[in-house]
Amino acid sequence: MHPRWPYEYPCAVRRYAYLGPAGTFTEEALRTIAEPSDELHPYANVTAALNAVRNSQADQALVPIENSVEGVVARTLDELAIGEPLVIYREITLPVSFSLLVVKGKEGSQVKKIATHPHAEAQCRSFIAKNYPDAEIIPTSSTAAAAADLVKSGFDAAIASPAAAKEYGLSAIANNIGDNDGAVTRFVLAGKPGLVPALSGHDRTSIVAFIGADHAGALLEVLTEFSMRGVNLTFIQSRPTGKELGSYHFIIDVEGHINEERVGDALTGLRRICEDVRYLGSYPRADKIAPTTTTRTADNSFKQADAWLSAVRAGEKI
Repeated sequence: MHPRWPYEYPCAVRRYAYLGPAGTFTEEALRTIAEPSDELHPYANVTAALNAVRNSQADQALVPIENSVEGVVARTLDELAIGEPLVIYREITLPVSFSLLVVKGKEGSQVKKIATHPHAEAQCRSFIAKNYPDAEIIPTSSTAAAAADLVKSGFDAAIASPAAAKEYGLSAIANNIGDNDGAVTRFVLAGKPGLVPALSGHDRTSIVAFIGADHAGALLEVLTEFSMRGVNLTFIQSRPTGKELGSYHFIIDVEGHINEERVGDALTGLRRICEDVRYLGSYPRADKIAPTTTTRTADNSFKQADAWLSAVRAGEKI
């Protein structure tokens, strides 16, 4: 049985996989929770990081899942939805800022090719359009990968974090080049299925709903299961299943914990109407926002209703 993170962990040293190489925002986020004795192992992409957990090369993996400017990280969603089951035990949010980096000694060189991750490029479009409108953008697996390859590559500059500049001995010719000063990236810590973390009072539950045969009102049926129980959705994204054109599943985040009556009841209802439901975890929200409930959606309301039904079935006087 796998331990409940982070409450019961039998070993002193945890092995973390993360989207590398060294100097990524993912590493920066991971270091906010890792102990000095923990092992941090970078992997070239999200799939490799998550597979390290699946193959028992790491205990858990931290990967980006959503950015406040550019939106979802599709590869992470697909891996969690379709790959060998993993669950989320924690989320971390991190403000992100970008710098334009060059090799030291080339600060005055002309910039014709800029390498970076597509999400970073999308967050710096105004800066690029204004200052380097004719530059070719070279996509990389991460911002740190662009910085790491800058010395030996054929491109002139990289967009990455200030930490990457320090990690690889580069010079920043421009800082804070993002179009949105308040950009934030959300990361999730995934591990093999195990004990569900205890309720924190500000939880989020993630699932994948496979509708099966498409039909009119299919999505409405899914949403109704949550709406009628007062469960608020914080995120919903459709992704292709890969089976055939027009076949989709939905990744959904809701307020609350699977051990709360309204959430558990909603998931039970969802399982009845869907071809399949994959549970991706219940875990504390990084922003610590508690779910909004009413008298009719509080746990006691569901328990009282269940007690009433049991009494009726038992022939008791109501």
